[in-house]
Amino acid sequence: MERIRVVLHSRALRVVGVVLAVAVPVVTLSRLPSVSPWPVVLGLVPWIVGKYVLCPLRWRALTNADLGRWWHVRAYAESEIFGLLTPGHVGSDLWRVRRLTGADVGKGDALASVAADRLVGALGLTVFVLLAGSALPLHLLVGALGTGVVALGVMLVVRRARPGLLSLGPLPPPRRIAQGLVLSMGYQATIALLLFGTLRATGHTLSPLELMGAFGASQVAAAVPGPHGASPRDAALVLALVALGVPLAAAAAAVSLKATLAWLPALVLGGVSLVVTRRVLRGAVTSRSGQGGWA
Repeated sequence: MERIRVVLHSRALRVVGVVLAVAVPVVTLSRLPSVSPWPVVLGLVPWIVGKYVLCPLRWRALTNADLGRWWHVRAYAESEIFGLLTPGHVGSDLWRVRRLTGADVGKGDALASVAADRLVGALGLTVFVLLAGSALPLHLLVGALGTGVVALGVMLVVRRARPGLLSLGPLPPPRRIAQGLVLSMGYQATIALLLFGTLRATGHTLSPLELMGAFGASQVAAAVPGPHGASPRDAALVLALVALGVPLAAAAAAVSLKATLAWLPALVLGGVSLVVTRRVLRGAVTSRSGQGGWA
């Protein structure tokens, strides 16, 4: 955990991630004969809804806490900034756990909530690609299901052998897990739309099934973390698109543009929410100090 915190606060890593995420599309897009912004806009709008509405609702469905939809939307938007700055999006998980514990949710319940959200998100990707009719690599399917089995097994063992270790609350009922799975599949559809838009902007296109096949195959490389926009998963997606006939420059431009666009709503939505949250917390601290002074 301490190493993760060091990585999270590494300014050098943040700078490298941001520079790569911006530099790659600038270089690749300038080499293309023509680029149209409208497909990007048409793909970005539904993706924002998927990332900042569907994903927070999925997280809420899997959280054993009496917190409203708006709370989850704001906390999730804030976490995206830290996720984009850290390999494997781990900063997002750490921030969400911190927000939950700050809302008087037990540490065990907070960890279980974020872990369940991660797991259902991975399963949603697997199911979506399979339903789309794409050829999903067997090792990706086994990896996703294996992760789920291991996570569930560890959780059950801890609950039975050391019930006080993490103070885990009741597991989400099957109905809420199914709800989270549907929301996750909806989010995957918006990712496909964004990828289709960024690729179409370069003057090239593929069928939705081909896109989902390439996207699903690239997730195998997600096991190796890297900076957002320049991770092994991004490189694998570029190679998958090239294998389907997309020129290398166009494939690199589409994938890097997709990664770069993620910063815009994160900085706007997450940044505003962070400012508001910090002001509220400071106000609460000031109010407590004032009450202490009068006592």
